[in-house]
Amino acid sequence: MSSADLGAADAAATLTAPPGGPAAIRQEGPASDATSFTGQAAPDVDATMARARRAQAEVEFWPQERIDDLVAAAGWAAYQEDTARSLAELAYRETGLGDPEHLFTLYRRRVLGTLRDLHGVVTTGIIEDLPERGLRKLAKPIGVIAVASPATAPCSGVVGNALPMLKTRNAVVITPNPRARHSAARTVDLLRQSLASVGAPPDLVQCLPVTDRQTTEALMAAADLVIAAGGPGTVRRAYRSGTPAISAGVGNPAVIVDASADVAAAAELIVLGGSFNNGTSCSSESNVLVDAGIAAAFRDQLARQGAHLCDPAETARLRTLLWPDGRQLNRDAVGRPATALAAAAGIDLAEPTKTTALVAQLPPLTPGGVPALDDPMLGEKLAPVFTVTTFTDFDDALVAVETLLARIGQGHSCGIHTERPDRVVRLAERARAGRVMVNQSTAVGNSGSFDNGMAFTQVIASGSWGGCSRSENVTWRDFLNYTYVSHPLPPSLPDEETLFGAHWRRLP
Repeated sequence: MSSADLGAADAAATLTAPPGGPAAIRQEGPASDATSFTGQAAPDVDATMARARRAQAEVEFWPQERIDDLVAAAGWAAYQEDTARSLAELAYRETGLGDPEHLFTLYRRRVLGTLRDLHGVVTTGIIEDLPERGLRKLAKPIGVIAVASPATAPCSGVVGNALPMLKTRNAVVITPNPRARHSAARTVDLLRQSLASVGAPPDLVQCLPVTDRQTTEALMAAADLVIAAGGPGTVRRAYRSGTPAISAGVGNPAVIVDASADVAAAAELIVLGGSFNNGTSCSSESNVLVDAGIAAAFRDQLARQGAHLCDPAETARLRTLLWPDGRQLNRDAVGRPATALAAAAGIDLAEPTKTTALVAQLPPLTPGGVPALDDPMLGEKLAPVFTVTTFTDFDDALVAVETLLARIGQGHSCGIHTERPDRVVRLAERARAGRVMVNQSTAVGNSGSFDNGMAFTQVIASGSWGGCSRSENVTWRDFLNYTYVSHPLPPSLPDEETLFGAHWRRLP
């Protein structure tokens, strides 16, 4: 779900300061109690697929009640507080990404929200009967789904994908990011035990123990569908596999705060979203455009909410820390706390214990609204960092959002804080984005929330704009094949006058 392909980077990373900066800060490495896969032979993808196909064939014609029972068992096993806490802590110790408390909160919210969306849904047999059209629609499983799971929030990624796939009578094989392989494997073991407890085949959910590129490509080629959430390399491999694929898109949400907005509420939501789980979500607020008339009040509210506003020199040092070569994001800075980034960039914080985000203040938009596209600070950061710039004309803000998305994050999302419905419509019409969050956090709202109508998902697709095969949140509906049964109807020929009359009357 991010533009940074963390790949096989070791979790034990050093956050390097810019030249002449303070001493480096070390990041904790993998959990010492995690089972090591070092030196393990590459898995037999054919054998894994054979087990998955046998398991899927066993449940293919199970009735809805039995499918619902196994989903409830898996969901409850995953949702229990002690389990969620231990998985969040393992994910943090192994990857070093995000914040353990936020990982716990995110995990439980995703599990509960996904189960809510699945509850009462019919995924077997006839799911739609349209006698007036002579049609019946039947739901069928796809088969075996390969899931390329990212390093960010890895446990919620496994469960959030597995539950709707089980609901639709599919088998799932996880190929985790190498940086999160232990977390993914432990989560899969939990799900397998829950399936066995209700008489379902455990091999409906499997995890490859070794996830090198060659093995991942072999799995993708052998599966019936590929779900890819991760870096651009993973997504490209999914679409090249020859197997139908659905992927997440790159994020970089731009958010407008206009003069009619509730400034305090907007600042609170933006800081919350930009700093949640140390900014590792593809949906984290990234670039904020605020009306110049309320900019001073907005900055004051940002500070009240725990954001440190960087002066130009601090912004320059932070930019160098995040993009040492001016192009590639520093992987060692991804998912680190604001205090660690500040220390490495030589930024003195007035209240370190209360600082959750760093704000890079950029020059005001020029007439026409085109920002400096060569500034890497305007791209996806994957850290508790966001930019703020000002505008005087709302049209300039619209142009800036379009320009920013065209550069990075097209098709993904944007947001607006306003009390003017007309401006919401104008942004929605102009922005090439699959989601427009209104008076809410993009980080919290994009992937499903209990206070908006978005479906819970692990895959935020970006449509053709972002190189994806979907433009909406990917849900259980995407994990089914459909059979239509068509019965004959009395002939119903269209009337030519109705179809062509207006055109005929315009002809000379």
